[in-house]
Amino acid sequence: MGSWIEHAACRDADPELFFPIGSIPSPEQLKAARRICADCPVHGPCLRFAVESGQSGGIWAGTTERERRAMREEVLHGART
Repeated sequence: MGSWIEHAACRDADPELFFPIGSIPSPEQLKAARRICADCPVHGPCLRFAVESGQSGGIWAGTTERERRAMREEVLHGART
């Protein structure tokens, strides 16, 4: 994943917060994860990694799977026009 992960604000957080046991995070989990991601020094590289590698699970850079899928589709749609 690269050295950026060593600087991630979530590196010491409970992994279950970012990768919940259920497939969809609860609103409370998402809010807590986004608070951590908001001040993360590697937010950009994290989001780029998640979108480019097609991460389908978990919360990456404060985004859900659905949000990342929409970003990928937007990029693909923009590349076609």
